[in-house]
Amino acid sequence: MNYLGLNSDKTKSTVEQLNVLLADYHLYYQKLRNFHWNVIGKNFFDLHEKFEELYEDAKIKVDEIAERILTLRYQPTSNLSDYLKMSNLEESKSELSDYEMIEILLEDHGAILKQMRQVVKTADDAGDEGTIDLIGAYIRELEKTSWMLDAWKMKTKEVHTPATK
Repeated sequence: MNYLGLNSDKTKSTVEQLNVLLADYHLYYQKLRNFHWNVIGKNFFDLHEKFEELYEDAKIKVDEIAERILTLRYQPTSNLSDYLKMSNLEESKSELSDYEMIEILLEDHGAILKQMRQVVKTADDAGDEGTIDLIGAYIRELEKTSWMLDAWKMKTKEVHTPATK
Protein backbone atom coordinates (compact mmCIF):
# COMPACT_ATOMS: atom_id res chain seq x y z
CA MET A 1 0.00 0.00 0.00
CA ASN A 2 3.00 2.28 0.32
CA TYR A 3 2.79 3.51 -3.26
CA LEU A 4 -0.60 5.16 -2.52
CA GLY A 5 0.22 6.36 0.98
CA LEU A 6 -3.02 4.97 2.43
CA ASN A 7 -3.54 3.12 5.70
CA SER A 8 -3.99 -0.57 4.83
CA ASP A 9 -6.46 -1.29 7.65
CA LYS A 10 -8.73 1.58 6.64
CA THR A 11 -8.33 0.70 2.97
CA LYS A 12 -9.46 -2.87 3.68
CA SER A 13 -12.79 -1.47 4.92
CA THR A 14 -13.15 0.55 1.73
CA VAL A 15 -12.43 -2.54 -0.35
CA GLU A 16 -15.07 -4.52 1.54
CA GLN A 17 -17.64 -1.88 0.62
CA LEU A 18 -16.39 -1.73 -2.96
CA ASN A 19 -16.81 -5.50 -3.26
CA VAL A 20 -20.45 -5.19 -2.17
CA LEU A 21 -20.90 -2.47 -4.81
CA LEU A 22 -19.23 -4.76 -7.36
CA ALA A 23 -21.73 -7.49 -6.46
CA ASP A 24 -24.59 -5.00 -6.77
CA TYR A 25 -23.42 -3.94 -10.21
CA HIS A 26 -23.13 -7.54 -11.41
CA LEU A 27 -26.73 -8.27 -10.42
CA TYR A 28 -27.87 -4.93 -11.85
CA TYR A 29 -26.08 -5.68 -15.13
CA GLN A 30 -27.74 -9.09 -15.46
CA LYS A 31 -31.12 -7.64 -14.57
CA LEU A 32 -30.74 -5.07 -17.34
CA ARG A 33 -29.86 -7.83 -19.80
CA ASN A 34 -32.95 -9.74 -18.65
CA PHE A 35 -35.16 -6.69 -19.16
CA HIS A 36 -33.52 -5.86 -22.51
CA TRP A 37 -34.30 -9.36 -23.79
CA ASN A 38 -37.80 -9.60 -22.35
CA VAL A 39 -39.42 -6.18 -22.64
CA ILE A 40 -42.57 -6.19 -24.79
CA GLY A 41 -45.38 -3.81 -25.66
CA LYS A 42 -45.74 -0.33 -27.07
CA ASN A 43 -42.58 0.88 -25.29
CA PHE A 44 -40.45 -1.95 -26.67
CA PHE A 45 -38.25 0.11 -28.98
CA ASP A 46 -37.49 2.86 -26.45
CA LEU A 47 -36.91 0.55 -23.49
CA HIS A 48 -35.02 -2.13 -25.44
CA GLU A 49 -32.54 0.55 -26.48
CA LYS A 50 -32.44 2.20 -23.03
CA PHE A 51 -31.80 -1.09 -21.23
CA GLU A 52 -28.92 -1.80 -23.62
CA GLU A 53 -27.47 1.65 -22.94
CA LEU A 54 -27.74 1.03 -19.20
CA TYR A 55 -26.19 -2.44 -19.26
CA GLU A 56 -23.28 -1.21 -21.40
CA ASP A 57 -22.68 1.50 -18.79
CA ALA A 58 -22.97 -1.03 -15.95
CA LYS A 59 -20.44 -3.30 -17.68
CA ILE A 60 -17.91 -0.46 -17.71
CA LYS A 61 -18.56 0.30 -14.05
CA VAL A 62 -18.05 -3.35 -13.09
CA ASP A 63 -14.59 -3.21 -14.65
CA GLU A 64 -13.73 0.17 -13.11
CA ILE A 65 -14.80 -0.93 -9.62
CA ALA A 66 -12.75 -4.13 -9.89
CA GLU A 67 -9.75 -2.15 -11.14
CA ARG A 68 -10.09 0.30 -8.23
CA ILE A 69 -9.98 -2.65 -5.82
CA LEU A 70 -6.85 -3.88 -7.58
CA THR A 71 -5.34 -0.38 -7.43
CA LEU A 72 -5.86 -0.53 -3.67
CA ARG A 73 -3.84 -3.79 -3.73
CA TYR A 74 -6.70 -6.19 -3.01
CA GLN A 75 -8.35 -8.87 -5.11
CA PRO A 76 -11.92 -8.17 -6.24
CA THR A 77 -14.61 -10.73 -5.54
CA SER A 78 -15.25 -12.54 -8.81
CA ASN A 79 -17.64 -15.44 -8.26
CA LEU A 80 -21.33 -15.22 -9.10
CA SER A 81 -22.26 -17.28 -6.04
CA ASP A 82 -20.46 -14.72 -3.85
CA TYR A 83 -22.19 -11.85 -5.62
CA LEU A 84 -25.58 -13.39 -4.91
CA LYS A 85 -24.71 -13.61 -1.20
CA MET A 86 -23.15 -10.13 -0.93
CA SER A 87 -25.41 -7.99 -3.08
CA ASN A 88 -28.08 -5.63 -1.81
CA LEU A 89 -30.10 -6.55 -4.93
CA GLU A 90 -32.14 -9.60 -5.83
CA GLU A 91 -32.63 -11.32 -9.14
CA SER A 92 -35.82 -10.55 -11.09
CA LYS A 93 -38.15 -12.75 -13.01
CA SER A 94 -38.49 -12.19 -16.74
CA GLU A 95 -42.27 -11.98 -17.03
CA LEU A 96 -42.78 -8.35 -16.06
CA SER A 97 -44.51 -5.39 -17.64
CA ASP A 98 -42.41 -2.47 -18.83
CA TYR A 99 -43.72 -0.41 -15.91
CA GLU A 100 -42.76 -3.12 -13.40
CA MET A 101 -39.27 -3.27 -14.91
CA ILE A 102 -38.81 0.47 -14.39
CA GLU A 103 -40.15 0.25 -10.83
CA ILE A 104 -37.66 -2.53 -10.02
CA LEU A 105 -34.78 -0.59 -11.54
CA LEU A 106 -35.68 2.49 -9.48
CA GLU A 107 -35.73 0.35 -6.32
CA ASP A 108 -32.34 -1.06 -7.28
CA HIS A 109 -31.01 2.42 -7.93
CA GLY A 110 -31.96 3.37 -4.38
CA ALA A 111 -30.05 0.36 -3.00
CA ILE A 112 -27.04 1.02 -5.23
CA LEU A 113 -26.98 4.72 -4.29
CA LYS A 114 -27.10 3.78 -0.62
CA GLN A 115 -24.15 1.42 -1.12
CA MET A 116 -22.24 4.07 -3.08
CA ARG A 117 -22.73 6.54 -0.24
CA GLN A 118 -21.40 3.92 2.17
CA VAL A 119 -18.33 3.47 -0.05
CA VAL A 120 -17.76 7.24 -0.07
CA LYS A 121 -18.13 7.44 3.72
CA THR A 122 -15.70 4.58 4.28
CA ALA A 123 -13.24 5.95 1.71
CA ASP A 124 -13.45 9.38 3.34
CA ASP A 125 -12.55 7.84 6.69
CA ALA A 126 -9.51 6.31 4.96
CA GLY A 127 -8.48 9.54 3.18
CA ASP A 128 -9.01 7.80 -0.16
CA GLU A 129 -9.84 10.63 -2.56
CA GLY A 130 -9.42 8.42 -5.64
CA THR A 131 -12.29 6.16 -4.60
CA ILE A 132 -14.39 9.14 -3.51
CA ASP A 133 -13.91 10.79 -6.91
CA LEU A 134 -14.78 7.62 -8.83
CA ILE A 135 -17.90 6.82 -6.84
CA GLY A 136 -19.00 10.46 -6.58
CA ALA A 137 -19.25 10.59 -10.37
CA TYR A 138 -21.25 7.34 -10.34
CA ILE A 139 -23.67 8.82 -7.82
CA ARG A 140 -24.33 11.86 -10.00
CA GLU A 141 -24.90 9.70 -13.09
CA LEU A 142 -27.21 7.23 -11.36
CA GLU A 143 -29.26 10.01 -9.77
CA LYS A 144 -29.80 11.53 -13.23
CA THR A 145 -30.74 8.16 -14.71
CA SER A 146 -33.17 7.62 -11.82
CA TRP A 147 -34.80 10.98 -12.48
CA MET A 148 -35.25 10.10 -16.16
CA LEU A 149 -36.75 6.68 -15.42
CA ASP A 150 -39.03 8.22 -12.82
CA ALA A 151 -40.15 10.85 -15.36
CA TRP A 152 -40.85 8.04 -17.85
CA LYS A 153 -43.29 6.36 -15.46
CA MET A 154 -45.08 9.58 -14.48
CA LYS A 155 -48.49 10.26 -15.93
CA THR A 156 -48.57 13.16 -18.36
CA LYS A 157 -50.77 15.22 -16.03
CA GLU A 158 -48.41 14.83 -13.07
CA VAL A 159 -45.94 17.60 -12.34
CA HIS A 160 -42.82 17.95 -10.24
CA THR A 161 -43.08 19.73 -6.91
CA PRO A 162 -42.37 23.46 -7.33
CA ALA A 163 -39.28 24.68 -5.42
CA THR A 164 -41.16 27.77 -4.24
CA LYS A 165 -44.84 28.55 -3.80
